[in-house]
Amino acid sequence: MHRSAKRLASLLACAAVPVMLVAGCSGSDSNGSDGSSDAPSTSAKPSATVAAAKYKKLPNPCEAFSKDTLGKLVPKTKNKGGEPGTSDDATSHGTCSWDSSDENGVDGTQFRWLDVGFQRYDSDANPAVGTGEKRAADFYAKQVANAKGTEGAKKVQTAKTDGAGDESTAITYDIKKDKTPFKNTTIVARAANIVVTVNYNGAGMAGADTPKAAKLLKSAQAAAKEAVAAAVKANG
Repeated sequence: MHRSAKRLASLLACAAVPVMLVAGCSGSDSNGSDGSSDAPSTSAKPSATVAAAKYKKLPNPCEAFSKDTLGKLVPKTKNKGGEPGTSDDATSHGTCSWDSSDENGVDGTQFRWLDVGFQRYDSDANPAVGTGEKRAADFYAKQVANAKGTEGAKKVQTAKTDGAGDESTAITYDIKKDKTPFKNTTIVARAANIVVTVNYNGAGMAGADTPKAAKLLKSAQAAAKEAVAAAVKANG
């Protein structure tokens, strides 16, 4: 087996960034729930004092990106249909991921990982729990904090992503997986009561150059806007 192929096999299991919505090396729950009140409510309909949630549906996460987008971000993926995560309620939670390994002989291998997670919140009749929008805003803040606090992350920076929902934050950092340096971007965006998390990272292996952080960020921001638009479109 080619040396880069051996290293790739050991990296695939750890490529996902440990953000709550996405299964990663941290052992976080791929269903996006940690057993706390972050889980979408299935309680009674909102009372007159609690506004109903704006969005009722989620898109198929594996259809969140166009073929053109996937062709640019993960050009050598072997599964263009994506790898869906598990979910016991597709109207409240969904994830999908893609990976790409572009081998160029003596010039090394360019590896890319892309994943998207959707989390939707209903309003709860209990005013202490709150509206779907408030619950999503709370989860949005936790997602940003989780990304910024990724274990082993270096050179952590944040930036705004205009045009991606009601609020959005991009978190970039460097991190090593199996001694290979990765450049990572996580975009967390909120559209009313839906939170969208996009992770995009890359690495140069077997002598290939490490990808440019600015280019990965630009690509991830475009993907996040597309994912948010897919969520809005799913609701007509």
